[in-house]
Amino acid sequence: MKVGQPVTDKPKKYVIELKNLRFRWPGKQGWQLALDNLQLEAGQHLFIRGASGSGKTTLLNLLSGITTPNEGGLWLQQTPMHKLSAAKRDTLRAQQIGVVFQQLNLIPYLSVLDNVLLVAGFANQSAGELTERAIMLLQHLGLNDELHHQKATELSVGQQQRVAIARALLLRPALLIADEPTSALDADNRDAFMRLMLAEATESGTTVIFVSHDQALQSFFNWHLPMDQLEQGVQPC
Repeated sequence: MKVGQPVTDKPKKYVIELKNLRFRWPGKQGWQLALDNLQLEAGQHLFIRGASGSGKTTLLNLLSGITTPNEGGLWLQQTPMHKLSAAKRDTLRAQQIGVVFQQLNLIPYLSVLDNVLLVAGFANQSAGELTERAIMLLQHLGLNDELHHQKATELSVGQQQRVAIARALLLRPALLIADEPTSALDADNRDAFMRLMLAEATESGTTVIFVSHDQALQSFFNWHLPMDQLEQGVQPC
C-alpha cells in the first residue's frame, strides 16, 4: 500500500488504485465522496470504517464499477474502470472482483455447491472445471461433503456465510469486497468468520477491502480508512 512512500524506478502494479476521486449524487450540492489517493497491492487487506450515511456504500459502488466518479480515476488491475462502458465494467467485475454481501444473496432453491458455482457463469467460465476448487473451499471452511447438496436455506447463518466466502473466492479474484457481512453475528462467530475469510483470501493471494461500522474488527487488518477522514488517506493500524 503506497501512502507517502518515495517513488521508485520500477512502478508497482496495484490491484486497485484511486486518484483524485470525486463523486456527487445528481441534484446534490458539494461532493458526497472525496478521496485523493488509495493504492492496494496484491494480498493487502484494508478495513474501511464508518457510520451509516458516511458514504461506505457509495465508495463500494465506485470500487466495484457499479457507478463511476464525476472526477478522477479508478483502476482495477491497471484497467481504467472509469473509462469503460457499463457492460465492460460488468464483465471486469465478474472476472476480477468477489463480493460478500451483508444479506449474503444466496439463491434459496439452489444447493450449497450450486450457489458457489453460480459465479462461474457470470464470468463465462465452466462450472464443471471449477467444481473441484468449490468443494475444496467448502471443506476448508468447515462445510463437509454431506452439506454440499443441501439447499442453502437449510444451513445456519454461520454456515451460509461460509458458503458466501467460498462463492466470492471461487475464481481467485484480484479483489474481494466484503460489505458488513458480520453485522448479524455475535462476537465469537464474528471473529471466527473473519479468521476464515482472511485465511482463504490470503491463500488465494486476494486483496481484501472490508467495510463495517464495527471498530472491533479493525484489529484483523494492518491498514484502515476511516470514512470521516478520507482526505487523510489510508493509515496503518
